[in-house]
Amino acid sequence: MKSKSLFGLFLGGALGFVPLASVCAQDFCLQPVPQSYVGSRDSVPLPLRCKLQFDALLQDTPALRLLQELFPVQAEQGGMSVRVGVKGDKAVRKFSRFVPDKAEGYYLAVREDGIVIAGADERGVLYGVRTLAQLLTLGKLPLVTITDYPDVPYRGVVEGFYGTPWSHEARLRQLEFYGRNKMNVYLYGPKDDPYHSTPNWRKPYPEKEAAQLKELVDKAHENGVIFYWAIHPGQDIKWNDTDRRLLLEKFESMYRLGVRAFAVFFDDISGEGTKAEKQAGLLNFLNERFVKAKGDVAPLVMCPTEYNKSWANVEGGYLTTLGKMLDKDIEIMWTGNSVVASIDKSSMEFINPLIERKAYVWWNFPVSDYVRDHLLMGPVYGNGKDIGNELAGFVSNPMEHAEASKIALYGVADYAWNMEDYDGGRSWKHAIGDLMPQNAEYLETFAAHNSDLGKNGHGFRRDESVALRSVLDSLLAVCRERGQLDELASRQVADECDKIIVSADMLLASSENRALVDEIRPWLVQFKLLGEYGKAVLRMADCRTESQQADFVSLYKHAHALQMQMYEVDATYNQNPYQPGVKTGSRYLLPAFDALFELSVGNYNRTHHTNLDERAVYMPYSLSSTVKQLSLLPVRRKGKTGEVSPSNEVIVWQTDGELVLSMDYARVLEDLVLDLGTEQVSEAFVLSVSRDGIAWQDIPLRAVGNKTLLRAEVKGMDAKAVRLKNISGTEQRVYFKRFSFAER
Repeated sequence: MKSKSLFGLFLGGALGFVPLASVCAQDFCLQPVPQSYVGSRDSVPLPLRCKLQFDALLQDTPALRLLQELFPVQAEQGGMSVRVGVKGDKAVRKFSRFVPDKAEGYYLAVREDGIVIAGADERGVLYGVRTLAQLLTLGKLPLVTITDYPDVPYRGVVEGFYGTPWSHEARLRQLEFYGRNKMNVYLYGPKDDPYHSTPNWRKPYPEKEAAQLKELVDKAHENGVIFYWAIHPGQDIKWNDTDRRLLLEKFESMYRLGVRAFAVFFDDISGEGTKAEKQAGLLNFLNERFVKAKGDVAPLVMCPTEYNKSWANVEGGYLTTLGKMLDKDIEIMWTGNSVVASIDKSSMEFINPLIERKAYVWWNFPVSDYVRDHLLMGPVYGNGKDIGNELAGFVSNPMEHAEASKIALYGVADYAWNMEDYDGGRSWKHAIGDLMPQNAEYLETFAAHNSDLGKNGHGFRRDESVALRSVLDSLLAVCRERGQLDELASRQVADECDKIIVSADMLLASSENRALVDEIRPWLVQFKLLGEYGKAVLRMADCRTESQQADFVSLYKHAHALQMQMYEVDATYNQNPYQPGVKTGSRYLLPAFDALFELSVGNYNRTHHTNLDERAVYMPYSLSSTVKQLSLLPVRRKGKTGEVSPSNEVIVWQTDGELVLSMDYARVLEDLVLDLGTEQVSEAFVLSVSRDGIAWQDIPLRAVGNKTLLRAEVKGMDAKAVRLKNISGTEQRVYFKRFSFAER
């Protein structure tokens, strides 16, 4: 049973003293929340000097360096005694019985006569010192006893997203962040690093890139983080001695840079590289010839091709082959029931018996490489709190926005350390305070409305605008029923709009955490426009009398102008090739404002016999598909061009499966381009066009540029619908890289 005396760890009031002003901005909370905390109302002054007692083996370790930073003034005699060491060391030997029998565990006691930090191992000592560092930020040092350890052995981050890799400076900041939050692993595997994947995985890094990786490895070591370097060779590897030798040579080159942990990824590939027996043979070879031969290398980690339940062909035996053939000390990654999913007990009970070991969870959150027009800055929630013993590791795949990802990563660190006591809402608030302590109020307002993913191919959604959702529902319900506003709801929404406008302005002007502000700047600009738009439509809806007719028209024009400005921001910033644009408040806030706009204009037109345009949003295209992975992909329009949002994963396209893009009326096409990432598309698929949505005409496809890019001969054709269908008679595994078209 855990001891939680004064738990919640809001120490300021509980212990009877006033924290420092810098801590008063947010309630103090140890991060991550420890397993056992026993305290009293007593405290001692912060020591001005101390007498450090430690064994020689601890010299020049991250734990001791941090402790010397915390207590720069030391004395041979006098001062507070600080004993620190690994269980069994002479300095802490008499406290050995209190140290948890868990890897990375520690015992920390603050008493009137001194401080004791005893770790189960070297990293446990470091974590004890980091907890002490947090306590030292208070006005006085509380008398406490903390017994602590992590629930999950490996906790951290896998930089495995598609898109723009993090900058070198961002990675350095990330590694410091992981250390502060007791995350012990970072897997370096950005998909767009050419020396990690095809085409250059066989080649060593150039001098500049190699020097930067060496700096990252050193920074990771300073912060107690295991730096894993991952390679992604499966798309073009030749299963021969030459490529095995080149793979060993690449590992050797990374070893010379200081890397002592390695991963091999076989995700999102097709062809020969997907065979389990070949993967297992290669990994066992690397394990024997490199990992075990070196003796100082961490366990090998692999990401399988069937890395989630929805893709797992259990009868095909891929996962069971890995489980039986793969050396038992090699870790196997897993994303859950689907590519993007919360992890629960049943998902672990499915995978662990198949792979004959505990799965190493790769959690695809807050990664946004499939919804790049959104920011995912909401709380971490939805994962089981009873799966700690089922996991070998839990790592989060983040956004390409490194600073903005820290809100979720803070929650991941808290969750993976102590699942039972994890509180997503509490952790989210503290993460915001940690990221921008001086502007936490404004950042919280922004993050609260920038947490959902929008419609996406994975069907994974997050709650958003939580505090305002019921108010928005009430506002719209009354307006629909009575043609007027509920005054209380209207006032609450207007107040939130004011908060949105002020928060955007304050964050844009803030000098605090400029790296974060620069990342989210386009969304802040859009956020302010959203607040102004909300205020405008509320005033429109409130124009109910004849004398307010002129006011309504003026407000209508203003709201329309704001719609145009939001469109321009969406069409100008963040123009990545996959999901371009800038969406904010898109789950509840913007749809509610658009609905209120349309209701108000409709009521006005009926009352005053006018013909103002009632549409807040106009989208002439819609998508349907019998292919599950494609059915939820959004369709986008810019000017006279339209596209179906691409997908990063391999698409399992069943025989006779089809995708249909429909238009509101028959339009004259100018061009249509398709890329399914394979050269057999024209043989396995047929593209058809319909003028009426009933009769179909097949259209030839011809290669353009690279071998997988195809163009349909549609110029000058009337089209109300376009269809792509698998006619091969067999299941096809393809990519969905591009489906775009242009109107005349």
